[in-house]
Amino acid sequence: MRTITDHIGRQVLCSSEPKRIISICPAITETLFALGAEEQLVGRTKYCIFPKGQIEKLTAVGGTKQVDVDVIKQLQPDLILAEKEENTEEIVKQLEQIAPVFVAEVQSIEDGYRLIDTLGMLINRHDKATELVGASRAGFASLAQQNRGRAAYVIWRKPYMVVGATTYINDVLARLGFDNPLARAEGRYPSVSKEQFQEAQLDVLFLASEPFPYSEKYIAEFQAFLPNTKIVLVDGEMFWYGAKMVEATAYFTELVKQL
Repeated sequence: MRTITDHIGRQVLCSSEPKRIISICPAITETLFALGAEEQLVGRTKYCIFPKGQIEKLTAVGGTKQVDVDVIKQLQPDLILAEKEENTEEIVKQLEQIAPVFVAEVQSIEDGYRLIDTLGMLINRHDKATELVGASRAGFASLAQQNRGRAAYVIWRKPYMVVGATTYINDVLARLGFDNPLARAEGRYPSVSKEQFQEAQLDVLFLASEPFPYSEKYIAEFQAFLPNTKIVLVDGEMFWYGAKMVEATAYFTELVKQL
């Protein structure tokens, strides 16, 4: 056994070689597979959808905000992995009665690298984690540095909600050369009005495919009150941290070419 400090400062006593892991954060689950931990994973949420063709063999234990405690008990985990934003404090308190719970926190690109390194340490895949971080860093370093104007990233409808400050996605926008004026609104994912969108004088508005499934039919809705803003649909999954960071930079390169 070993005592480890998680990303929010909690002391977690866990196995040095966990053999039955449950992940209740989709990006963490995908990253564990990328690190070669498929034989150690026994449970995941219904929102954990990557890697396709492999994830299906794991038992679903509920969602990210509500889990089935009985199913988790039956799986007899020796480590549960959560993320501060994705999961609630209440869930963490419930689950730490069953097994050690390590809570990660990702608010920036650098935090994304830290997550990969941390997971590598927890499951003894240090070399693979170093390789994955190196590939991610190289990809982000390859992105062209230039000022691309003012942009916002919409994640929800009724009410409209956007990405705010201290979030991984906002850091990605900044790395791509965008200033997000709505990041100055209160909250990490603030609700905003049509008037706030207009006052922001946006050059680009990104509509994400998840968690709300924005599609072509919604472009006219925004164009009606933002006639001078370019409305762009984006694959929200490419804005996940962790393993997705490697393939995402090629997507970002093609994305900015459209603008």
